[in-house]
Amino acid sequence: MTPQTYYCSECGRATAPEELARFGDRLVCPYCKDAYAQKLREGVPPTGYVRFGGFWLRFVALFIDGIIVGIPTGIVALLLMGGSMMNLARLGDNPSPEETISAMLPMFGAIAVLNLVIIVLDCGYHTFFLVKYGATPGKMAMGLKVIRADGTGLTVGRAIGRYFAKMLSAMILYIGYIMVGFDAQKRGLHDMICDTRVIKTRG
Repeated sequence: MTPQTYYCSECGRATAPEELARFGDRLVCPYCKDAYAQKLREGVPPTGYVRFGGFWLRFVALFIDGIIVGIPTGIVALLLMGGSMMNLARLGDNPSPEETISAMLPMFGAIAVLNLVIIVLDCGYHTFFLVKYGATPGKMAMGLKVIRADGTGLTVGRAIGRYFAKMLSAMILYIGYIMVGFDAQKRGLHDMICDTRVIKTRG
């Protein structure tokens, strides 16, 4: 039989059963044991059990964030691509290859600039909210928060790294996201790369 997986009630770290210290009804890993014992001595109320955010909660959060970021990027796309599309519309019924190429060249440049703008806006959005609040508006709406395995928040560098790691998760046919549904701690590939966890902040 496969041995049962246990998690620290303080940080959510997967820990072998024999390494966990029991405090009443709570199991605490070696990394959190001393700090937890100090909390008990000082009368600090214990934190609740860590519950990880599952695939569908994270999917809806990602969808909400996509809508929020999509509004400004859509406006930028309209501004950048509008002129290029008008150039193509001005071509006659039988334009020469030279005329077609000349009309399309600005479009290629606009597409490159647009992709850069989208990455900057999207990365800035996720980095700002993850570092300052621990969650994007989409994750806040779904009661989720992104933390490190030790329970600490993300730094700017780690938040940026997680953003680009999510690109990798998407590039491999979204397998990096699908992994959330099968991992014991609901981690995607980007969570594994950046040592992050997505936890529930409410029932």
